[in-house]
Amino acid sequence: QVQLVESGGGSVQAGGSLRLSCTVSGYDMKRDCLGWFRQVPSGNEREGVAQIKPAGTASYANAVKGRFTISKNNADNTLYLHMNELQPEDNATYYCARYHTCPIVRSRADWGQGTQVTVSS
Repeated sequence: QVQLVESGGGSVQAGGSLRLSCTVSGYDMKRDCLGWFRQVPSGNEREGVAQIKPAGTASYANAVKGRFTISKNNADNTLYLHMNELQPEDNATYYCARYHTCPIVRSRADWGQGTQVTVSS
């Protein structure tokens, strides 16, 4: 059974940093497309934040480019999102996802339960 579990969310002041982790179990993640998405309380759709291909190529939403870094450790089956220079507009619940190919298809991906990030000004 595939399971993704996020951790590392919390509350920080604007300009601060957080590192999110997503531990994957039930399968070997190194051949899959992995990504981070976020959803605000008033939003209907999860917004793509960053994605990493099996070979390690990363891509980012314009809103986070230069501030966030996605990485993974295949040996530990863990996906990371390093978030720097956090701003109030980054407030959201962050989810990790996996899919067998890139780009990740939201309706068919496996998802974690989410972790909350709160940034105060």
